[in-house]
Amino acid sequence: MNVIEVNDLLKRYPQRTSKEMLTAVDKISFHVKEGEIFALLGPNGAGKTTTIKSICGLLVFDEGKIKIKDYDLKTERSKALKQISVVLEGSRNLYHRLTPIENIQYFVGIRGKKISKNEALDILDFLGIKEKANEVVYTLSRGMQQKTALAVCLAADTDVLLLDEPTLGLDVISNVEFRKLLTNVKQKGKSILLSTHDMALVEEIADRVAIINNGKIVVCEDKKKLMDVFSATGYKIKVRSEDTLERELDKIGITELTKEGNVYDLTVDFKTSSELYEVMDFFKSRNVEIVSIEKQMVNFEKIFISYTNGDRGRQN
Repeated sequence: MNVIEVNDLLKRYPQRTSKEMLTAVDKISFHVKEGEIFALLGPNGAGKTTTIKSICGLLVFDEGKIKIKDYDLKTERSKALKQISVVLEGSRNLYHRLTPIENIQYFVGIRGKKISKNEALDILDFLGIKEKANEVVYTLSRGMQQKTALAVCLAADTDVLLLDEPTLGLDVISNVEFRKLLTNVKQKGKSILLSTHDMALVEEIADRVAIINNGKIVVCEDKKKLMDVFSATGYKIKVRSEDTLERELDKIGITELTKEGNVYDLTVDFKTSSELYEVMDFFKSRNVEIVSIEKQMVNFEKIFISYTNGDRGRQN
């Protein structure tokens, strides 16, 4: 079952300096499956936040259709929005002069629900910030504020969560903790739509990924499939040679290398296995000793650069 469906979403803004319209989101389509973490990955200004705000009803989009658990956002707005809860970038869905407990009770209340203090404490305990329950939010660290925002989101008790840049500004330790929390939230049966430029976050927790750039989705695929494609082509090769090889290596397209003494460390991408064999033949013909060959572990930085540079397909 799809909990979110976005079809041909278009959002334009008027520009201050000209009569032309700026296209922030350019007819993108994707869906979020029940029980998965779906990531919108892209740089600042790619259209991620515009997409999230359109889905949660904070922006009126120009064209397209959005459905949340089969409710059309335009024609059944109230029913659709009751299915989701949101964490906006920068903890903007918190009152900073209230405590975490007060924030939870307030935001649950304006949705027409009630939550006891003990229930709120249980949520804070799950997120590891129970001891901060009665401290004013503006006195808390950025990491604690993000966890409080997530607590408010969970307290709404919706099946679908929208998280806009949830790790922005977090220190390394808080970032790692937040990744674990999101995995735990998914295990509670929640579906998560995540927008981020944090490739490490996507690599660790996402099930499927849409890479968005300049308002367009350039690829939408299972994370594992993306990683498999790239991990099959990248290699680190270490060779030993008394001869100078740089010029000859450049001729066969190997430009990423370091040298220490007579040992060369090469980083190579092969589109086909035959290219690997050709390089091996090159080394054999020159009596170059192959010290080691290691398939590279893929990371999303490499995937992201490849797609956003236009090396691969257009929108899926």
